[in-house]
Amino acid sequence: MRSRLEHYFRFAEHSTNWRTEVLAGLTTFITMAYIIFVNPSILSQTGMPLAAVTTSTCLCAAFGSILMGALANYPLALAPGMGLNAYFTYTVVKGMGVPWQTALGAVFLSGVVFLLLTFGGIRQRLISAIPYQLHAAVAGGIGLFIAFIGLRNSGIIVPSAATTVTLGNLHSPSTLLAIFGIILISVLQAYRVKASMLIGVLGTMLVGILCHQVHWHPSTFNPLAIRETAFHLDLRGALRMNALEIIFVFLFVDLFDNIGTLVAVTERAGLIAEDHTIPRLDKIFFADATSTVVGALAGTSTVTSYIESSAGVAAGGRTGVTAITTGLLFLVAIFVAPVVGAIPDFATAPALILVGALMVAGSARIDWEEPRVAVPAFLTLVTIPLTYSIATGLSFGIISFAVLELATGRGRRQHWMLYVLALLFLARFIYLHAG
Repeated sequence: MRSRLEHYFRFAEHSTNWRTEVLAGLTTFITMAYIIFVNPSILSQTGMPLAAVTTSTCLCAAFGSILMGALANYPLALAPGMGLNAYFTYTVVKGMGVPWQTALGAVFLSGVVFLLLTFGGIRQRLISAIPYQLHAAVAGGIGLFIAFIGLRNSGIIVPSAATTVTLGNLHSPSTLLAIFGIILISVLQAYRVKASMLIGVLGTMLVGILCHQVHWHPSTFNPLAIRETAFHLDLRGALRMNALEIIFVFLFVDLFDNIGTLVAVTERAGLIAEDHTIPRLDKIFFADATSTVVGALAGTSTVTSYIESSAGVAAGGRTGVTAITTGLLFLVAIFVAPVVGAIPDFATAPALILVGALMVAGSARIDWEEPRVAVPAFLTLVTIPLTYSIATGLSFGIISFAVLELATGRGRRQHWMLYVLALLFLARFIYLHAG
């Protein structure tokens, strides 16, 4: 049985083993465990019961990650997406006055459209239209993005009215602990310790406990509370109202954020084929779309691939076992959610910062001497972290690449879908500006 599983997940092909894959899955889970509490805190502002959303968040993250790992055999973990949950709460429910049940109906419909686009091969064609020259730029941009998030969560950088960001208080105990974590993981990486990320996070947390910087408040939690949101979506309401705008945003943002994450993680893991295509792309998109449908049924916003999966990849994860491990841990988290909440930002921030460093390394493969490649790559690289959006950075890269190809008389050398994609991104900017 074990050998069959190793054959199915292609352990030999990816030069991996059970220990590496399980540790990678644990690393991914620890870096994205915050979603168990952040997602419910945002969605509960719509009137959705907090305990119910907590359970549905864990359940959908488990379902999506396990499905991705088992079906597509990729180390990609899924969970309700940040940004999309804020749009669900603050724009759709609070801003437009749409009941949360109806908003869930719109999420469900967007997931169905996802499935139809996947079966029709549209999503696959869109991602194949992204020039392979930009793959390293997307990965590098996302590396800067998650490093920025880590620096912010650690308190090393803080907002500034004068300079946008500035150096934080390095005397703060939590910031000092984060710096300790960065040093610890760096030293472990220098010694080529595969579990450096996981050891660094847990080691930093342990020191934080000894320094009385980890604060945990036990709370009661009932997993059966999910009955208050499960199957409460209002499809008729979503169809009756003019939900096209809402569905479009759920669809568009998830589509291109997912593409950016997918390209970055597969690039970092070395899972892109020699012809610059991503194997089993249809299965990846099927898992993503199905998870969104299940998420709406369970009672949460759009489920999507998480860039924190790159932490697991950095820890050596190369197969679906990594994602399955993450998913199983989310299942366990349903019953021990308060314990998972004890993992502080200062413990996970160092992992995000150093994963970012590893991902930026791929930018060396960009042909910086060729302006047609260098300019779009640079725009992609810097706009992902500076606009706090993977989709926006990808938009700048695709549009500029298409314009330069046309302007230099090389337009026919690219697939026509590239220009469709560029027009879609341009329409996105026009729509956002009009909004």
